[in-house]
Formats: sequence, structure tokens, C-alpha cells
Amino acid sequence: MNPKLQSFFNRRSIRSYTDEPIDDALIKDLLEAAMAAPSAVAKDPWHFYVVRDQATRDQIADALPNGQMLRSAPVGIVVVGDIDKAHDNSISYMLQDCAATIENILLAASILELGACWLGVHPREDRIELLKEIFELPENMIPISAIAIGHPAQTQPPRTRYDDAKVHRDKS
Repeated sequence: MNPKLQSFFNRRSIRSYTDEPIDDALIKDLLEAAMAAPSAVAKDPWHFYVVRDQATRDQIADALPNGQMLRSAPVGIVVVGDIDKAHDNSISYMLQDCAATIENILLAASILELGACWLGVHPREDRIELLKEIFELPENMIPISAIAIGHPAQTQPPRTRYDDAKVHRDKS
């Protein structure tokens, strides 16, 4: 692993958090990193719902079978795409744009010594509809994912999942 890329290798899914609160300035740092992501034709079709309220995080956890860590995370961020703002109103471009912001949040959290875990929402219609209800979203706003964020109560060793068998050179 190239040490210059250590931030990538340190990023791991963290599912257990301490009770320590997350300062608003750190949340803004995460969101600034998110919005530094590339976007097709610079359309920036993303919105971010920062969720500190325990009851709302519990509702989201109820909607996401693998999202139970939201109950103990001090903050959740729900990433929502606006299909009306996406390049060519394309779901594919919107998803790519939002995925780039999600990865930026995950990397920024790791760099800032926070733990984070990406929780899938899209394309599961039941999950999309439940989050639309929770946040009272209009039709054009599509929940893409939720991210649990907190100070890690566990540590994971750095790693790469590099697999040379998945690398193809030229046409081979």
C-alpha cells in the first residue's frame, strides 16, 4: 500500500460509536468535502439531511434492516438526489453524483478520525418510500443513502481489497 494513499486504506465501515457528540463544525467539514465531489455538468443534484434527533434516527433505522447503528450514532446524514436537477434528468447521473458525495463524506470522516458507515436506500422502493415519508419529500427528491457518523468505539486496521484478477489491461 502506497503510504501517500493512507487515507483511503484507513477508511473502514464503523458500526459502533461512543457517546461523544459531533461538533457542528465537523459536520460542516464533512458536507464541504461532500460538495467538493464532481457532478455531471456541475448540476449538483444533491441535498443532505443532517439528523441528530434520536426519534428520527430510530425511524430511519427501522426503515433500514442493516442500519441499526443509526440508533447509537450521534449523527446520521441522509443523502437525497433531486432528479429535476440532475444532468438530463437522468437517474444514472444523479446516482453517480450522489455516490461521489457519499464517498467524500466517508473519506473525510476517516481523515477527521470519525467513524462512518454507508447504508443503502436506493434502489429499494420500500426504503425510498419510508424515507420520503419521514422527511416529507416531494416526488422529485429521491433518498439515495444514509450515513451513520460518530466517534468510533472500535478500530479497524487499514486495508486494501486490491485484486489483480479484476484488473484488465487493454482488451484482455
